[in-house]
Amino acid sequence: MRRLRTQVAIVGAGPAGLVLANLLMRAGVDCRVVERRSRAHVEGRARAGLLEHRTVATLRRHGLAGRLLSEGVRHGWCDFLCLNRSVRVDYGTLSGGHAHWVYPQQFLVRDLIEALGRGGVRPLFSQTVRAVADIDTTRPRVQCDTLEIACDYVVGCDGFRGVSRAALPRAHRVVPHRYPYDWLTVLAEVDEAAAGVVYAVGPDGFAGMMPRTRRLTRFYLQCAAGDTEAHWPARRIREQLHARLAPLPRIESLPEVRVLRMRSSVTEPLRHGRLLLAGDAAHVLTPSGAKGMNLAIADAAGAAEALVRRLGAGDARALEAYSGRRLPEIWRAQEFSDRLLRLLHLPPGEDPRFALRMRLAAIERLAEPGPHAAAFAHQYVGSGAEGSGHGRPD
Repeated sequence: MRRLRTQVAIVGAGPAGLVLANLLMRAGVDCRVVERRSRAHVEGRARAGLLEHRTVATLRRHGLAGRLLSEGVRHGWCDFLCLNRSVRVDYGTLSGGHAHWVYPQQFLVRDLIEALGRGGVRPLFSQTVRAVADIDTTRPRVQCDTLEIACDYVVGCDGFRGVSRAALPRAHRVVPHRYPYDWLTVLAEVDEAAAGVVYAVGPDGFAGMMPRTRRLTRFYLQCAAGDTEAHWPARRIREQLHARLAPLPRIESLPEVRVLRMRSSVTEPLRHGRLLLAGDAAHVLTPSGAKGMNLAIADAAGAAEALVRRLGAGDARALEAYSGRRLPEIWRAQEFSDRLLRLLHLPPGEDPRFALRMRLAAIERLAEPGPHAAAFAHQYVGSGAEGSGHGRPD
């Protein structure tokens, strides 16, 4: 059994864990990251791709946004398709000039791992964590098959089903929600890049198009709850995309097709003893509104600030307030995601003619300058001006 000692052990090398490790390293706090998957798997895992304004501001402030700013693409509008109309919501203008950056998650993960390597903090890949132990003591431990890490604090960034969340006592509660539909998520090779985000609302169900790279686009299709990939052969996918989203770029291949169970959850509180939760270990969001990765990075920034104050200056107040400070923003993100889903999906059993007219009216309000549209724009782009950000607007 190999034994290590560090100040902060981080379980999980996703965006939350890697941002946290970089911020701690830059502040002089010793940390180690353990990840059950290989480096190649983590750096190749295509998931999210829209970074909010305040997320980019956080990364830039800590010197972690160089490649993102040079290779990413800035976006400040989205289109809604409804009743044969296309309504453009120019949220960049409505929010006063803020924008998203299109930069695939796997690219950001690669950059963060490289930054850690340059600082001498190399994540320990292919290490399955079996237990997070002794979190009620001053010497918690992270136990793997052939490795044990003794530390001052553990931060669980290993997802909803990870061992970190499972280490919490039963007094902690998970507040779950299950939507009455699922989404088919399709990564497609295309002949030209998607110009921007497109949301389509129609009687056949929701469809979405999200830019990723010049040759890759992410598509979403609403499907029945409980569907599997077997229900969606390539021919059906292509037919439904053209029926719900036309016009489309030419789809050349479909390298990834998955069914995403549309669930949300929040774990309360986010800390017990010497264990903190961040990212999907703390909360699960649907892709609606692209809040998941951004919220995870905000968790990492909050946890880093609290741990640096505790371990660097002996000030425990920020650490004690971590859960109470993060939960209001988490619930605001959940509410925004849910509100957008209600706009994009028709209620079962309701006359689609009436429901679509109502949604078109709501969409048009989002495009018209005024307080209602501005509030949506600030929340959507994550400007920080809505009072819940982890960084000030530039």
